[in-house]
Amino acid sequence: MLAAFAERFSLAPDPSSYTPSRIKTELLSGLTVALALVPEAVAFAFVAGVHPLVGLYAALIVGLVTACIGGRPGMISGATGALAVVMVALVATHGVEYLFATVVLMGILQILAGVFHLGKFIR
Repeated sequence: MLAAFAERFSLAPDPSSYTPSRIKTELLSGLTVALALVPEAVAFAFVAGVHPLVGLYAALIVGLVTACIGGRPGMISGATGALAVVMVALVATHGVEYLFATVVLMGILQILAGVFHLGKFIR
């Protein structure tokens, strides 16, 4: 199972796919997403009732993990309004201390859903 996971999420890119045009496209799209993500992360941090730096740090970590593991077309890898609304109740009830553990558990559940191909139930 571990070998299949490593083969599926190979971090070694194909060197022949990096043309100057592709590098330019990737850099510009990354910059666009980064600039759009900053106000979004700050706004959702306010909605969730946490400090804006918490939202920025979370957005940075999500972006790094997505860049390292690799995203898919149509995949959302940033703050979402639905998550911010759920986090309001969590932060109000238990405090910011439980926010990190909740997000880590959410990530583990998403990885397990991907490993076990549970996306077919959504389709």
